[in-house]
Amino acid sequence: MTFVPASNSLEKLAFRSVAWCLSLLAVATLSSAQSPAPVASAPQPSHAGAVLLETLSWDEAEHALAPDTVVVIALGAESKEHGRHLQLNNDFLMAEYLKKRVLDAAPQNTVVAPTINYSFYPAFLEYPGSTSLSMDTARAMFTDIIHSLAHYGPRRFYILNTGISTLRPLAQATADLAKDGIILHYTDLTRDDPVEKKVRQSGGTHADEIETSMMLYIAPESVRMKKAVRDLNPNQPGGLTRDPQGKGTYSPTGAWGDPTLATREKGQAVTESLVATILKDIEDLRQTPPSPPK
Repeated sequence: MTFVPASNSLEKLAFRSVAWCLSLLAVATLSSAQSPAPVASAPQPSHAGAVLLETLSWDEAEHALAPDTVVVIALGAESKEHGRHLQLNNDFLMAEYLKKRVLDAAPQNTVVAPTINYSFYPAFLEYPGSTSLSMDTARAMFTDIIHSLAHYGPRRFYILNTGISTLRPLAQATADLAKDGIILHYTDLTRDDPVEKKVRQSGGTHADEIETSMMLYIAPESVRMKKAVRDLNPNQPGGLTRDPQGKGTYSPTGAWGDPTLATREKGQAVTESLVATILKDIEDLRQTPPSPPK
């Protein structure tokens, strides 16, 4: 019998153990490769609350745009003067903020469509950067967008409106859509708000104390209070004008009011009141039965 040193026996035993482990690993790897991988289920959109239309695929939108759905569309100018202390996109920032609040608070069967950033703003065209559609174009844009979405089922629409001059084409669009049995409601900023009445210290309606206060609450980084000045000349028929002898209300700054009185606290009170009004408007619309086409 041949004598094998103990160290050689241990080395052979270790080699065999390693080979055995590698063999098991190879078998396991081959088995895994041959087994079909589990199919991950496609993520389903959550309909626990309001949904943002633009983030859905078309087949998800098909389920979201049901006959009992309320479609909310924000409307805010992205290029319209607001004095020297507020940005041209002031109304757009406000519309986006209000849209987010609706998304956070509105219940199921609410779909929020993309924001409209152009409309009828003829009163501000003397101030560079301001844009306006004609009345007919603005009306047709509202009706075309809503007709497109109504084609898939919804009959109730709400425009999150952040302007005053936009009320005219919105009223026309409401009448046009009613002929097809489609209901359109919208935010009316001319309605009396007891909270605004309580905190307001001065007059005006544009880039004024109240609007500036709201922006100090909604988007403070967009407000340049060092450039805010009182600009509240007598109201005259027509839009705002930079010409002291021009037709309309003279406003060298593009504001009409006293933004120097603005505070974040006023803005919070007025904004929260407006959000509550908008949410109530949407729920009232949800309970309104659609009329048959005329």
